[in-house]
Amino acid sequence: MIYTVVALDVGRLSADTLRQPSVFWDASRAVHRSITHSLLISLAAGPAFGAWAAGTSTSRGWLAVRAVASAILLSLVWAAWVYSGLAGAIVVGTFVAAGLIIARLARTRTDLSGLTIALVATAGLLSHPWGDLVTGDPPQLLYPLDLQLVEQTVLLHADPTVHLLGAFALELAVVWLAAFAVARVAGRPLTALFERRAVIGVAYGVAAIVLTPPTLDVSYHFVFSILGAGLFVGAFSITPNPLTGLLRQQSRLRRRRSLARQDAGSLRRTWLTALSMDLDGFLARYPTPFEAAFAALGGVTVSLCSYGAVYMLVVG
Repeated sequence: MIYTVVALDVGRLSADTLRQPSVFWDASRAVHRSITHSLLISLAAGPAFGAWAAGTSTSRGWLAVRAVASAILLSLVWAAWVYSGLAGAIVVGTFVAAGLIIARLARTRTDLSGLTIALVATAGLLSHPWGDLVTGDPPQLLYPLDLQLVEQTVLLHADPTVHLLGAFALELAVVWLAAFAVARVAGRPLTALFERRAVIGVAYGVAAIVLTPPTLDVSYHFVFSILGAGLFVGAFSITPNPLTGLLRQQSRLRRRRSLARQDAGSLRRTWLTALSMDLDGFLARYPTPFEAAFAALGGVTVSLCSYGAVYMLVVG
């Protein structure tokens, strides 16, 4: 949201801002849905990020590759300055800096090649703008060219609330796709990542009756509350699972037997063994942050389905 620092007219801020979010978003429209949503910039930035991160030596060849990548990225900042002024330069500068950091971390902390990082970065950037076709003003896909591929928002339903729910569902589906990809790369079985306590999200259906029906213009109360419901499920999943009581008892029994076999001269080893078993018991009782994130995602999904059903059957 760095563009708001330079693009937002602070004088227009008032108590009405919360009731009329367009005051906030108007400041971003000329920059946010043009520069960072441009297919042309994505096609240039993605390969440049991969090429810059690929250099792992100081040889002349790699230095030349980095120089070319840097020139491409700096030219993007310059183009944003020319076409969108200071706000554009700041936005693209932040975009370039963040891209370089992420690409470099991906190269140094994983075994991914520079080519793979370039392909992934390009694919990610190219996929970014399409969700905005259903969530507001269509992005300027060919920025800085003065051409508009899509002239108006793609409507999913005539009812503005149902349209918003559909747009939210599309974005949630993309998050699930990413989560499944991470689970597969991490070697986690997908069936083990579905938390049954996500069914708590069914209670969120009441919000369809209590809250003002959300639309694209005013949706904060819906977005914040449904994400809060998901976070609650994720936090609740961290509590000990009663089904692991037997595992805890077995862990305590193994620890007592191990301590009984230790003599007085191996006190240090005893404490290390006890600490190791305590850690095993902790991991058996509590889910990892990875699993808690899946539980939260499941909670949001169940909440959305419940809200949509209640809205369609009762409110709509």
